[in-house]
Amino acid sequence: MGIFDRLEKYEHEQLILCSNTQAGLRAVIAIHDTTLGPALGGCRMWIYPSDEDAIEDALRLARGMTYKAAASGLNLGGGKTVIIGDPARDKSEALFRALGIYIESLNGRYITAEDVGTTVTDMEIIHLETKYVVGISTSRGGSGDPSLVTAYGVFRGMKACLEEVFDDGSFEGRIVAIQGVGHVGFHLAELLFKERAKIYAADINDKALGRVVNQFGALPVSPEDIYQVECDIFAPCALGSIINDQSIPKFRCKIIAGSANNQLEDDHHGSALYKRSILYAPDYVINAGGLINVADELEGYNRQRALKTASKIYDNVARVITISKRERIPTHEAADRMAEERIKMIKELKKIYHGHASR
Repeated sequence: MGIFDRLEKYEHEQLILCSNTQAGLRAVIAIHDTTLGPALGGCRMWIYPSDEDAIEDALRLARGMTYKAAASGLNLGGGKTVIIGDPARDKSEALFRALGIYIESLNGRYITAEDVGTTVTDMEIIHLETKYVVGISTSRGGSGDPSLVTAYGVFRGMKACLEEVFDDGSFEGRIVAIQGVGHVGFHLAELLFKERAKIYAADINDKALGRVVNQFGALPVSPEDIYQVECDIFAPCALGSIINDQSIPKFRCKIIAGSANNQLEDDHHGSALYKRSILYAPDYVINAGGLINVADELEGYNRQRALKTASKIYDNVARVITISKRERIPTHEAADRMAEERIKMIKELKKIYHGHASR
């Protein structure tokens, strides 16, 4: 499929190829949809097998950000930057400043942020050339680490799931199996501990696992066995694509709700969970706290305001469940429908004549 065919298939607005030989910059900026507002999405740095793979990743991720923002009720569209390069060897001040110049030239159509392979420090270098960047440090007026807000949003989404499955949103005595207890998983474990949930945890990092065991009384489980823990909620908070043909038969949970991105290896795996009567909280709805956190910087960051907005993830997950039940469709389809309906509504409103006659 050609590049324009790919743009047309998912209705992307713009694809920008950024090159600066002197700075060593080879990057792709994809803007999917700006109906709701400027496109916001992180800057990823990765070693791609080919330029085509980099473009494909940027397009896919940009579209995902549109849906995440729309489902979260934010007035933002979706975009993404991918830099082709090794984040361990190829970073430089010149590279990120060159990228900042490209972003500035878009005049606010796209706002970048930290993502896989980039850091807060990298964002601050980009910020030297453009104001259209979020996720900078608190010392520079940014939001800093978004993990707490992300975890709080997941916690609120879990509560909506509990109320649907058990007619009771209480975590007391509920069993939660957390896969991955790094930054977000750690904060989630703390929130669950305070609500007297019983926690099982797995992580490939023994130090991270030891922290939640010692501080929150979590029961350690091997990464291989976490799928099979008999629990009320399975919380993926690490890698993507963990809901697949191999894992689905192992699940002994009633709810899957966690912070990991792209949890479904393929859409049909969401349908498989639906057939098994496992309630799945679509990842881009429940893990939107990170986006909410950096988006709050656009108004002048306020942590309490960001947490208040993230608390509405409860309502967003509940709305997805309502659509799923009403339409008799899996929740991942219901989430897409909810996002698409909001974009369509705003797009129709923008057709209304607002008095600016052309000359």
